[in-house]
Amino acid sequence: QVQLVESGGGLVQAGGSLTLSCVISGDTFSTYTMGWFRQAPGKDREFVAAISWTGGSTYYDDSVKGRFTISRDNAKNTVYLRMNSLKPEDTAVYHCAQNQRGTNYPRLSHEYDFWGRGTQVTVSS
Repeated sequence: QVQLVESGGGLVQAGGSLTLSCVISGDTFSTYTMGWFRQAPGKDREFVAAISWTGGSTYYDDSVKGRFTISRDNAKNTVYLRMNSLKPEDTAVYHCAQNQRGTNYPRLSHEYDFWGRGTQVTVSS
């Protein structure tokens, strides 16, 4: 029913920037909260950011607050993650996800219903 496809990952030097995109098909994009998670090798999946159904609220993990910005363009069925001042510890596979349950401030993996396959972000020293 729902398919999420991430893009925009790549290799950058520390201090650089990347913008990730997630295109949603098969459902109404603007209805649901969207989130970004990341997972590094050998690490648990980590919440990064989320944006509410209407775009009125955004949430960030403390590790990225002030550096990353989540946004959405409902006309394009796309959610973005702008990443500035990247650090080597930001290296991970980044996944976008969709919450259809109306959870307040969803920041746990099990609170999301659909997931993309991810895009690799690598930040070199």
